[in-house]
Amino acid sequence: MITNPTPQRALRGHMPQRPTPRAATTGEHHAHLASRLTARDRWLARMLYEHKVFTTTQIVELCYPTMRAANHRLLDLFRWRVVDRFQPFISSGTAPMHYVLDIAGAVALAYEDGVDPKQLGYRHEDAIGIAHSLRLAHTVGVNGFLTSLVASSRRPGARGQLTTWWSEQHCGRLFGDMVRPDAYGRWREDGHQIEFFLEFDFGTEDLATLASKLYRYHTLATATAITTPVLIWLTSNRRETAARRALAETLSQLDRPTLVPVATSTTDPTGENNPADARWLPIAGTSTPRTGRLRLAELAHLWPHPTPTPAPQTPATGPSHQPQTQLAAPDPLPPPATAYRFRR
Repeated sequence: MITNPTPQRALRGHMPQRPTPRAATTGEHHAHLASRLTARDRWLARMLYEHKVFTTTQIVELCYPTMRAANHRLLDLFRWRVVDRFQPFISSGTAPMHYVLDIAGAVALAYEDGVDPKQLGYRHEDAIGIAHSLRLAHTVGVNGFLTSLVASSRRPGARGQLTTWWSEQHCGRLFGDMVRPDAYGRWREDGHQIEFFLEFDFGTEDLATLASKLYRYHTLATATAITTPVLIWLTSNRRETAARRALAETLSQLDRPTLVPVATSTTDPTGENNPADARWLPIAGTSTPRTGRLRLAELAHLWPHPTPTPAPQTPATGPSHQPQTQLAAPDPLPPPATAYRFRR
């Protein structure tokens, strides 16, 4: 007879113990966190507040040396309800863990900035609800563009550095009456700086709709007298070729096409897909010479333009018509890592 004295339940992994949502907002819990959260932990919480969701791989690119180090620390942050996590369904294989800001992390950010937590407009249901959003893949894709640039900036001897990154929501608060890009960024390399709006095309809209966005960028450039390049990231070489024809046709119909410099790139299924590399192909215009693929920083030589002053933060209004406080976008590069003593 075969016997197994070990109960089945003893062979299973156990879910980490976590405080209840009510307990996670108490003074006792935040006194517990005060001696445990590092500057990097708080920065990651701000990044999640600004950008909504990151995968484990993206978090490693943002601020950890190895996957093992990230998993150890993320488990602590999950136990303390600084972050929450979910794993979306995919038909083949296993999806990476996705992380969002949890209630203790939001409250800690509010108190750190001297803000009433109720004025942040944070709701845990909304944060974790992105797990069911039809825009989850798009949001993760845009954030992957960000984390790739951060990873490039963090490499030893890196030539370039990401100095600014605003999310779609942040851009919507500043430019939403005219245009709503997926992100705004600034990249500095070898003493030159390029700023840009990002349109991350996921292949879900027709090319005429994609190209028509250039009219709104033209309106913004005319109103602000600032020329900001538009970078369009596409899903395949075939779609890029078709998109470039549609974009060139739309540019030819603008009153001043030089106000909207455009370059495209595409995902390489076998490559690293570093946005800073020589992968950007400008669309030829009246002042754009024909050229091959350029590095991100090389676009600054092709399209010289003044650097804008960041627009002031504008308060948003929630469903209850109570004013909400929006935290400033965090620095896209993490603070220096510091040792931490506590695991539990």
